[in-house]
Amino acid sequence: MDYIKIKFGNDFAQPGATFGKTIEDMFRSINPRFTLSEGTWKPYMDIYETSEEIIVVAEMSGVKKEDLGVEINRKAVKIYGKRVEMMPHNINGTYRLAEIQYGKFERFLLLPAPIDTEKVTAIYSNGLLHIRFVKLPVNKVYKIPISDG
Repeated sequence: MDYIKIKFGNDFAQPGATFGKTIEDMFRSINPRFTLSEGTWKPYMDIYETSEEIIVVAEMSGVKKEDLGVEINRKAVKIYGKRVEMMPHNINGTYRLAEIQYGKFERFLLLPAPIDTEKVTAIYSNGLLHIRFVKLPVNKVYKIPISDG
């Protein structure tokens, strides 16, 4: 499976992306339910690393555990799922502010070091998904037996 690299820091947006976001923000001020996107959102995530492991923490309050998925390989992780809207659309009232995003989400993250896919743990508690990856040793020397030929 191929993964998309996510750049941290000074990302270069696609041409027109800023303009589309500005238009969306303008219309959301008039009608908070307005959106140009296709119902996708990106949960906020932290990635940090120690000498032995890599830890990913993803904020996804309101997402049910059964609506979450995690796929990994030795170099990357894919976190995906959906958050279902809690409020019905046909309420007798007017939205004054609607900032919480609903719908499907998907994040691909390249990990900073190769990991042992057999030693991954994931815990979902209080709206936070904690994933711990054990790093593969990079400087480990393996002795290879030489047979007679």
